[in-house]
Amino acid sequence: MSTVPASSAWSPLGYTTFRWLWLASIASNIGTWMHEVGAGWLMTSLSASPMHVALVQVVGSAPMFFLALPAGALADIVDRRRYLLLVQLWMAAVAMTLALLTLGGQITVNLLLLLTLGMGIGTALMMPAWSALTPELVDKADLPAAIALSSVGVNVARAIGPAIAGVLVSLSGPWATFALNALSFFAVIAVLFFWRREVAPAVLPAERLAGAIRAGWRYSRSSRPLQAVMVRALAFFLGASGGMALLPLIVRRELQGSAADFGLLLGSVGVGAVAGAMLLPRLRPLIRLDWLVALASLVYALVILALAFVRDLRVLIPVMLLSGAAWIAVLSSLQVAAQTSVPAWVRARALSVYILVFFGSMAAGGTLWGLVASHSSIPLALCAAAVALLLGIPTMARFKLPVTDAEDLAPSLHWPVPVRVDGQEQDQDRGPVMVTLEYDIAPEHWLEFQAAMAEVRRMRQRNGSFSWGLVQDTENPRRWSEFFFDESWLEHLRHHNRVTRAEQRIEARARRFQSAGIAIQIRHLLSGQAG
Repeated sequence: MSTVPASSAWSPLGYTTFRWLWLASIASNIGTWMHEVGAGWLMTSLSASPMHVALVQVVGSAPMFFLALPAGALADIVDRRRYLLLVQLWMAAVAMTLALLTLGGQITVNLLLLLTLGMGIGTALMMPAWSALTPELVDKADLPAAIALSSVGVNVARAIGPAIAGVLVSLSGPWATFALNALSFFAVIAVLFFWRREVAPAVLPAERLAGAIRAGWRYSRSSRPLQAVMVRALAFFLGASGGMALLPLIVRRELQGSAADFGLLLGSVGVGAVAGAMLLPRLRPLIRLDWLVALASLVYALVILALAFVRDLRVLIPVMLLSGAAWIAVLSSLQVAAQTSVPAWVRARALSVYILVFFGSMAAGGTLWGLVASHSSIPLALCAAAVALLLGIPTMARFKLPVTDAEDLAPSLHWPVPVRVDGQEQDQDRGPVMVTLEYDIAPEHWLEFQAAMAEVRRMRQRNGSFSWGLVQDTENPRRWSEFFFDESWLEHLRHHNRVTRAEQRIEARARRFQSAGIAIQIRHLLSGQAG
């Protein structure tokens, strides 16, 4: 249990495992940011092509686009502690390989991109599991503070790592940043190794990977709150990626600067982000979440315009401080919205979709602005990125960020356990299962009932149903039949456990149109051979 009052912004640090993982992740993230500086600067030494420099960010981000959903599914169905241990060991091995090749003078453009791809694969496999871990470590009341602290930790590392890397690259070369990054992974490995994770006994067998991916994708397609987060993420990160993708070239070619100057600017971003994270708790009660993200997006667009035209390092330092504050305001707000808008059973998969959008936007933006810079100029590419960012701000009118009570996402467990009298309870893979519900609705309520059932449809689909319908009896127009399909009897049992308290209220809003004194008839129909 926490030893810090729940009202404190630092209360999550009272949870022992969260505290040690938070500290270890700061050490690991310092190594990661050192690696970013080293890789970006090394590429400018190996190639003067803007496309090659931008590809360092692209190949580091692109694996998330292909691996996010499988990684999220794995994180939901396997032991997350062991899974994260294996991924951390992989990333340490890749970083050390890059350090040794660079030290030996054997590194090339293609090898650097290949090993950066390897690090990106590790990041893609890690992030959904790591993001879904936080609710396991703290109570629900402390979850928003824990997410904010995680963002602070990332940006503390962002402030320290680049500054150290700039000095190391100047004194020893990029290989030292890669070597220290490899060592930094062992801080997280040590905490995960000694953590004795409590796992609740499973009532049902674990989901298979393919089925878990399908269930996660269905949930993401049918969850309006999560979709709003993803649209807002795309609107921001596609344009915002231009600044970070082209920053190494701005320093080296436009400013004629050194690796230390590059590290100083990245460190300024981190310092600004930490300052912004400290200010956010005071701003959130005063500014609605949607307006906070819109305002930060506007500030970041102005930052990118400054990068396009300002060529004085002393002026760019406060500009980058401002960029860090704007970045953390958007990133923290979107992460909190994504974390708190999904139930536990699908959390890693839903977060993997959000992460997919984040990295996909960064990869696509990096490629796009790199191509524009290669065929025209860096200032023109940055101006185009700023315009894209400004055009994304109006999405707030239609896609409002969710604010969800954690209690709403707790399982309701109000559905009665379905009964089978065929003596084949162990034959749980038989399916698909068709569930029908018969309603008696008075004619004056037909339109309202159909509107309420539209929300029921989305609820069934995000909890696992692959098909849904609502039909009216031609002989008795008062009789409406809802039907939906689950893949198997086992999947239908899982469906029972997934319905949340918020979804129970969605059902209640539709069922209030049921004629008084007449019970809703529910039937379960199995397809296929028994046994």
